[in-house]
Amino acid sequence: MEKLYAYHDGYLSMVPMDYVRGIIDEIDWSARLIIIKGPKGVGKSTLMQQYIRKNYSPDDRHVLYCSADTSYFSNNTLVEVADRFVKLGGKHLFIDEVHKYENWSQEIKEIYDLHRDLRIVLSGSSLIRLNDGSGDLSRRMVEYSMPGLSFREFLWFEAGVKLPKISLDDLLTSPNDFCMEVKSKCHPLEYFPSYLKGGYYPFYFENRKTYPFQVENVVNYIINTELTVHRRLEVGNTRKIKALLQVMSQMVPYEVDIRKLSATTSLQRLTVLNYLHYLEEANLIVRLFSDLSTITDLQKPDKVLIDNPNLLYVLSDINPHIGTIRESFFCNQLSSSGHMVEYGGVKSGDFKIDKSVVVEVGGEEKGFGQVKNEPNGYVAADGIETALFKKIPLWAFGCLY
Repeated sequence: MEKLYAYHDGYLSMVPMDYVRGIIDEIDWSARLIIIKGPKGVGKSTLMQQYIRKNYSPDDRHVLYCSADTSYFSNNTLVEVADRFVKLGGKHLFIDEVHKYENWSQEIKEIYDLHRDLRIVLSGSSLIRLNDGSGDLSRRMVEYSMPGLSFREFLWFEAGVKLPKISLDDLLTSPNDFCMEVKSKCHPLEYFPSYLKGGYYPFYFENRKTYPFQVENVVNYIINTELTVHRRLEVGNTRKIKALLQVMSQMVPYEVDIRKLSATTSLQRLTVLNYLHYLEEANLIVRLFSDLSTITDLQKPDKVLIDNPNLLYVLSDINPHIGTIRESFFCNQLSSSGHMVEYGGVKSGDFKIDKSVVVEVGGEEKGFGQVKNEPNGYVAADGIETALFKKIPLWAFGCLY
């Protein structure tokens, strides 16, 4: 255990405390078993370490942070570590990168059932399923999904501007009140283009020059490692998955042509639909349907978007279409803040939100033609700083979380 405590001390001594993301206050840390899921690079490890720094003294041995992705676990099991930790008075065990430990679910189930006074916090890939393997944890575990930075959080990290989080209802009801409050602190359009290109993943602030290469490395890791392990993706098809992503990054976001995607990537239609499902689970794309309540596993989506605009700039060989960028941002920020996002349809707005709100996304000249017959129809317009009636600045939807 001395080696693990040494690692623990080393990790915590280096974790930055200048910026702590708001999700730290949304997690019920008192639950017996928690998992924080999310794509590589969004800051799961940092969040766990920051929680310990905020709530425990440096020499407190009632808490232990360790990573399952270390050589220590080549010769030691999770069960053994938890058992020794509890015997030494341990109360709160944090296990990072748990998905990299073989048969992790069975051992965590054993620990949970054996040590009833131990609180366990895990972090893992977006692709792990709680009912997979020999240990079904779905009824025991509280699950949280961690997205990348919102535009609101980016402004704090980038410019030191702390903006209030706003609910969607409040934004739609009183958009100009919120916009004027933000305008009194900064000009959001000064920072918005930078956020679209770089800033969704927190490691942007570590080295901006290498950021695109780091994002590309995240994509490659998810495809080459996580999809092959957790979705049994054939290694020989990883190049085709990357080609599929590249094609989608250059598409204008209209209806999906599965036949074209199949022909371009030399993959069968059902294989393409399967891969789209996997890519969405991995937080690399978003599949949009006109009615989420009736979809089947291999149903063709009505629209596909790259998960966030930063990915668009990295995946595409050409400058991404501005319409694609805007829609990717809007969809990402709404879904990341917990809202149901559906395809709006050809004759209505681009998106349906929570079954009741319809939003058309466009530039500053975008009119209400698409949503004029919608009682809860709005326009999210890029390039404007304040709201006008039901025309709300696109950037404002980046302040929902």
